[in-house]
Amino acid sequence: MITLVLIIAVIAALVGADQAIKLWAIANLQGQPERSFLPIGSLDWMHLRYLENSGAAFSILSGNRGLLIVLSVIAMLVGMYVLHRKGREYRWLYPAITLIAAGGIGNMYDRIFRGGKVVDYFDFQLHRFAVFNFADILVTVGVAILIIGILFFDQEAKAAKKAKQAKRVPYAHTAAALSEAGELPEAGMLPDAETLPVLHDADEETDHAGA
Repeated sequence: MITLVLIIAVIAALVGADQAIKLWAIANLQGQPERSFLPIGSLDWMHLRYLENSGAAFSILSGNRGLLIVLSVIAMLVGMYVLHRKGREYRWLYPAITLIAAGGIGNMYDRIFRGGKVVDYFDFQLHRFAVFNFADILVTVGVAILIIGILFFDQEAKAAKKAKQAKRVPYAHTAAALSEAGELPEAGMLPDAETLPVLHDADEETDHAGA
């Protein structure tokens, strides 16, 4: 229960941050020329440019408002179901699904309440790239965590689970199997310690007889 409340709180905080940035972009970037953003020395790597996107992240499926809303809802429901069923087993699902859900809700809010258009403002300059927003970044990072988890941590979890479920073969069964294979003598073939000859006493009797 605590985990669910924490996830909801994080999603709400991220969606709130996304909407706050979009409101700032509407007030300060709409109708204005693009501007440089956080240049690194002489490297002008990012611009702020207001753009209304009718598609999904990075302008995918542009113009399909209804389809995008339905797909967003389905994706979030599936993500929450997977998190509920597999979250304890695969801990990396928590940050992945949380980020994807927050980004999806942030952009879905725009599609519902802003006429089907999502507010974008980040314009990457080093390579020709789509204009995007904070919600797109959340979805991208969440998907990256999901892919890394499936490719690497999922395999480790499966190996650990197999090792945990493996049962040790009892010693008696192991000994019997080895005995049948001829690798160990049967118990009846082993002399008891009490029946072993005492060499020291035998030597003394021989000495007395000789005397």
